[in-house]
Amino acid sequence: MNIHAVRAIYGFEMARAWRTLSQSIVSPVLSTSLYFIVFGSAIGSRITEIDGVSYGSFIVPGLIMLSLLTQSIANASFGIYFPRFTGTIYEVLSAPVSYVEILIGYVGAAATKSIILGLIILATAGLFVELEIAHWFWMLLFLVMTSVTFSLFGFILGIWADGFEKLQIVPLLVITPLTFLGGSFYSIDMLPPFWQTVTLFNPVVYLISGFRWSFYEIADVNIGVSVGMTLLFLAACLIAVWWIFRTGYRLKS
Repeated sequence: MNIHAVRAIYGFEMARAWRTLSQSIVSPVLSTSLYFIVFGSAIGSRITEIDGVSYGSFIVPGLIMLSLLTQSIANASFGIYFPRFTGTIYEVLSAPVSYVEILIGYVGAAATKSIILGLIILATAGLFVELEIAHWFWMLLFLVMTSVTFSLFGFILGIWADGFEKLQIVPLLVITPLTFLGGSFYSIDMLPPFWQTVTLFNPVVYLISGFRWSFYEIADVNIGVSVGMTLLFLAACLIAVWWIFRTGYRLKS
């Protein structure tokens, strides 16, 4: 393992995050704060509790997961797409650095930024509502697994995209709607039986449900199923990345 190469790529990506601090950290935190104000005040005044938890506290895991998913994808996709766009990716590929080390550098930096953002949003949420985290280990585990998984997904997206517009298509038209429909602001038990069944085909449901369970021990699906679905998606992303490096898809042309 070439530790110096991993540190170089990781350090470069983290330095870019600090240079664009307002976009990387401040903007998502302010957006999430607005969600607390709007949903917590407007809707929270009409929905006092869900499963014994105040509505303002109930939406915290969903809001964190919403930011985590979108920022993980954005950080990783732009991180690998920009070197492809400028042509500097060929310098990395021609260097004595393995594909595993490249992946660890780019994905590790993207996941780190998302984890930091998630913890900041969690601390910010404590200013608006009363928080209770029943299982710190599981909360951190879901935070890390989700960040790594969707950073891998963003890495794949950044290699697939051949223009800046395509970097926005999947997050805006797929990920964000799935997150909003995945129980971020409600329990799927509140839906009619037919739509409860349909919602279970949304993979984001399992992420939000497992993450919320780590806070309040309430979940829409079994915690074991949530962990299993997260690991399944992680494995699928790893297989896709392995195929990309093996074939040189959009990297060598």
